[in-house]
Amino acid sequence: MRGHTFCWHRSLPDWVHQTVTPKNAEAVLTAHISTVASHYRGLISAWDVVNEAIQLEDGQPDGLRNSFWYQMLGPRYLDIAFKAAHKADPDALLCYNDYGLEKDTHYGESKRTAVLALLRGLKQRGILIHGLGIQSHLRAGDTFGPGLSHFILAVRDMGLSIHITELDVDDSHFTGSIADRDGSVAATYKRYLDVVLATRSVSTVITWGVWDSPHVAGATASNGPLAQRALAFGPRGEVKPASRVIAHCFENAQTQKDARF
Repeated sequence: MRGHTFCWHRSLPDWVHQTVTPKNAEAVLTAHISTVASHYRGLISAWDVVNEAIQLEDGQPDGLRNSFWYQMLGPRYLDIAFKAAHKADPDALLCYNDYGLEKDTHYGESKRTAVLALLRGLKQRGILIHGLGIQSHLRAGDTFGPGLSHFILAVRDMGLSIHITELDVDDSHFTGSIADRDGSVAATYKRYLDVVLATRSVSTVITWGVWDSPHVAGATASNGPLAQRALAFGPRGEVKPASRVIAHCFENAQTQKDARF
């Protein structure tokens, strides 16, 4: 089971904003992580310790998001969070998790560069981190280039594992039939999984749900239409094109792995 997440810029309770100050922020953050991680110790195999710490548009050094914890503690909140997580659950894999890393666009490349710098900085400071979570909220029709493979391999070469953590395919912009949606969603899954699994460096693939229901996919604006056919199975758990494509991608990756031995 994967745990998500100790430290995020959203969904903070009101009392945090009302009572936490730069003087007590480290103690509050540490206590929160220690309490949750200790409660689930031995049950969670991996934690997303910090989620979405990069926001290039905020204009902060190293591309860091100007989040609540950044405002209270500066960039050292990352170190505090990872240290607290390891102390509370020494056997769990500790990951950094983020979105917007999947496409070979200018934004995607810039964010990859910032994430690599974040990971490198943690390791250089002696902070224990085991892996990177790539959220993978895709949009139907997306294509993926060699930069994604190079990025995954660069993370692997740091000694970190790579986890696909929130995989779905947003079809909210489609107006066609269910068959058209399913075809485009399945093709997008295939293009993405073919690239990431070919690196032979991805240890985990987790979808953002199991079966379809109208929901806000990761790439969908909160005031926009809902995704309808974004996940691996239909609304009653029925097999659909995405189901078969995902299974085929896993089988093909396993066949390639077996052929190496």
